[in-house]
Amino acid sequence: MNLRFVEAFLWVARLKSITRAADKLCLTQSAVSSRIASLEEELGVALIDRRERHFRLTNSGNRFLVYAERLLAIQRELKDEIGTPEPQAMTMRIGCIESVLHTWLIPLVEHLRRTQPHIEFELAVEMTPVITEQLRRGGLDLAFAALPAAGEGIRVTELPSLEMVFVGRRGDAERAGKWTLPDILEHDVLTFQRGSQPHVALIEVIRRAGLESGRIHTISSISALARMVEGGFGFATLPRATVPGFARGADLAVLDAEPRLAPLPIHASYWAYPGAPQMEAAVQEAIAFVRGFPIDGTT
Repeated sequence: MNLRFVEAFLWVARLKSITRAADKLCLTQSAVSSRIASLEEELGVALIDRRERHFRLTNSGNRFLVYAERLLAIQRELKDEIGTPEPQAMTMRIGCIESVLHTWLIPLVEHLRRTQPHIEFELAVEMTPVITEQLRRGGLDLAFAALPAAGEGIRVTELPSLEMVFVGRRGDAERAGKWTLPDILEHDVLTFQRGSQPHVALIEVIRRAGLESGRIHTISSISALARMVEGGFGFATLPRATVPGFARGADLAVLDAEPRLAPLPIHASYWAYPGAPQMEAAVQEAIAFVRGFPIDGTT
């Protein structure tokens, strides 16, 4: 049995689409369909129910999926056990939210370039719903977002969260005494896009204090948030770790504020690659690097 055909079936089953599996494997749709047909001919059963409008495995297909994962896992064990072949060139597709971009994404890529010189990177920076959907559909290998992705074959690891703070201009940060929540709400406040974790957390802090929301503006780009604060638009909620980067050459600083904001959770979601030990190793190395990365948000 050709294990490349087995791998094609595995990704078709996971992504529930021959088209997306073809994109994932850098093959044509006809090539993936041919591999599935060859497996079905060899096994003597249909693996995909082609009578349905929506993708569905047959009973035999569901049973074979279990064996497909085992076969590819055995292949990986053999590769690990017998010799140490030269690393093969591969592309690693990483997606992240902008908070990650401004915290540790660049150090991560620089680290992997040194330790995994055979890897080429495809990087995507989007909002959490976009990133998790791209991973779920097979367009990414590894995603760093505020929420975990869900799907068969997807693994999730919770990473250290990012402390959220109020940010203003340096003159505001240098005033005597703490900024109270009523003080802050006398100004325009900028936060992440509506419905995001930072936006919901801010509204919850205000609600618990029994105050009116005031002028809360939502923006999808944290770079734009920083620029608007520097321009005197108001205050913003940002991850503390991102502030030093924005503050270099800019009139920005963390406010000494009394209200504490909920931290921004970060999850690593990634595909299991039973037949690709190099990709598995690179993903695990990336996660280990992030876990050990020193997040220093002092200004």
